Amino acid sequence: MSQQTSTETASQPSPASKANRELSWRVASNLFVSFRYAWAGLHYAFRTQRNFRIHLLVGTVALGLGVYLQLTAVEMAIIGLTIGAVLTMELLNTAIESVVDLTVKQSYHDLAKIAKDCAAGAVLTSALAAVIVAGSLLLPPLLQRILLWVG
Repeated sequence: MSQQTSTETASQPSPASKANRELSWRVASNLFVSFRYAWAGLHYAFRTQRNFRIHLLVGTVALGLGVYLQLTAVEMAIIGLTIGAVLTMELLNTAIESVVDLTVKQSYHDLAKIAKDCAAGAVLTSALAAVIVAGSLLLPPLLQRILLWVG
């Protein structure tokens, strides 16, 4: 009987993670299972990605401010779509980073850096666009309310 070192034991997946991995390649058997997988992705991003949580918080504040300022339905839809775009970019960034990390493991590769930096750049671009959109829709009525309150 051979003895395993602690490194070999630590690298072996637990039975639960092995079962999850074996199911990961399968196509969802029905719509409910598809939604469960999608929810698992959102849950993972929320648990592990600080920036996803920050974007979600800022988006919630923006929507709340829009309700308080009584923006039109179209303005609220624009803010909602912009928030959705930023959160979608965060999810794609997380997916790309995970696939790159899986591919290169612990080694450095210039192409891996480019992929990860470009994915992060996409998030930054969408976040800056969201700031511009929210600013153009929220600031004028907010400043008007502040001036009425002060004056």
